[in-house]
Amino acid sequence: MGSAPRLKLDGGIPNRLERATEAAVALERGGYDGGWTAETSHDPFLPLLLAAEHTSRLELGTNIAVAFARNPMTVANIGWDLQAYSQGRFILGLGTQIRPHIEKRFSMPWSHPAPRMREFVGALHAIWSAWKDGTKLRFEGDFYTHKIMTPMFTPEPQPYSAPKVFLAAVGEAMTELCGEVADGHLGHPMVSKRYLDEVTMPALERGMRRSGRARGDFEVSCEVMVATGANDAELAAATAAVRKQIAFYGSTPAYRKVLELHGWGDAHTELHRLSLEGEWDTMGSLIDDEMLAAFAVAGPVDTIAVALRSRCEGAVDRVLPIFATASQDCITAALKEFRE
Repeated sequence: MGSAPRLKLDGGIPNRLERATEAAVALERGGYDGGWTAETSHDPFLPLLLAAEHTSRLELGTNIAVAFARNPMTVANIGWDLQAYSQGRFILGLGTQIRPHIEKRFSMPWSHPAPRMREFVGALHAIWSAWKDGTKLRFEGDFYTHKIMTPMFTPEPQPYSAPKVFLAAVGEAMTELCGEVADGHLGHPMVSKRYLDEVTMPALERGMRRSGRARGDFEVSCEVMVATGANDAELAAATAAVRKQIAFYGSTPAYRKVLELHGWGDAHTELHRLSLEGEWDTMGSLIDDEMLAAFAVAGPVDTIAVALRSRCEGAVDRVLPIFATASQDCITAALKEFRE
């Protein structure tokens, strides 16, 4: 029997352009498998152009780009170009964001997120097929319509396949859709191992069955919050920071179901109330050791690699550790034994 696939290790690429190149090069030299940008205060795609120029092996992806802030044609175009320039290493990670941001920050329409995302991914593949295979572009849906493609607007051929599309999902409907139409799943740090095993994986598998795919055709990725330090004081500071981050996520209605699975629904109610009052320090104090262990890996540097493996192996294909307040030397030491 063959051995199980190796658990991939991913890292973050800052979305500030002046820092992207150095970070991507460091990830590749450090033996990481992938580097991901996020769409926060800067564009998520531009840093990956620099990363592609200065690396040769590292997979490069967005975690995430906001799909509904854009349309399938513009996303297809930039995905095509990054796939060509990176020589086939680009992964298009998409997410929905939430309604207030789509409508009030991006001034774009919001409705029926799962059906809209299904169409978005279908439109991407229809456009890429038109460019790569010469298929007539005729995509007509309830949300997106793409029916014009002339030679002037068709990119030059490239030898690589269309980019892989990963979707971020927490709720069951979007997660099931992800298993059906995407190439991979992007997990959120506010997802426990229990939620992954009891909710996420069954939903992904239902989606995969609908599209007739095997588990081996699909990648599951997760982000894991990590608290560690070179000494007791650093570990205590990192642990406090992670407790605050868990409290912030826990105050958000989108993650109430995750807490409810563990019987912590009342904690969400209180965290949400305190968030409206701006009581961020108090919120962190509500995250006890059991909740910390459910959503994060915490401990001395020499325990982190084993703890990450224990949390991820057999369940996910790639992991992106998120270190709170740790120095680069501390991170390097913590991950030194990850693959050994």
